[in-house]
Amino acid sequence: MDGNGRWATQRGQPRQAGHKAGVRPVRLCIEQCARRGIAALTLFAFSSENWGRPSEEVGALMSLFVQAMDDELDELHRSGVKLRFIGDRLSFPVRVQSRLVGAEARTAANTGLQLQIAMGYGGRWDIVQATRKLAARAASGALRPADINEATLSGELALTGLPEPDLFIRTGGEQRISNFLLWNLAYTELYFCDALWPDFDEQGLQAALDWFAGRERRYGLTATTTGGA
Repeated sequence: MDGNGRWATQRGQPRQAGHKAGVRPVRLCIEQCARRGIAALTLFAFSSENWGRPSEEVGALMSLFVQAMDDELDELHRSGVKLRFIGDRLSFPVRVQSRLVGAEARTAANTGLQLQIAMGYGGRWDIVQATRKLAARAASGALRPADINEATLSGELALTGLPEPDLFIRTGGEQRISNFLLWNLAYTELYFCDALWPDFDEQGLQAALDWFAGRERRYGLTATTTGGA
């Protein structure tokens, strides 16, 4: 969800105004995905690298997270959304951590859209923490090193229990994945658009879905072996 800061700068406003404006397309994407029967949605809200931003911007983002939880949680719960936060949550202030735990607990039994919010997340961090868990199991004798494979590693990653992502959407004009879900995006279709995140709307989402619908997904095989034309 890239472009909040640039959106605000173009309007002569502080970067925090862009982050606030970015709440609207978040709500829209959640509503649209739930309405269309999409099973899972993961939003990259705050990366592990974002801690290096100016302290006043980081503080404003923390306040915005808390406010968004207070404002949106009831509606998410009524809509049957199951909420989960992925990333190094221990790096967040205690007040934010408590909101995350409370939101997850309240929506844990919901069976609708599975919504992951990546906060304090980095793809390299994800792989490292998964490796540490496997190493600890191996050191305790619960796992043989020879039994470590792609499936065991995937089982320790943040998105364990969910299917691999089908479509990655990045706004803001940049064409990179910026340390997001490095393992999981191996065969994901990558879609980039120029719209800054606060300007991303239903038409923009539809354009991404239409583009995805036209893709031929071969997973390293040929069209014949995958059943394509």
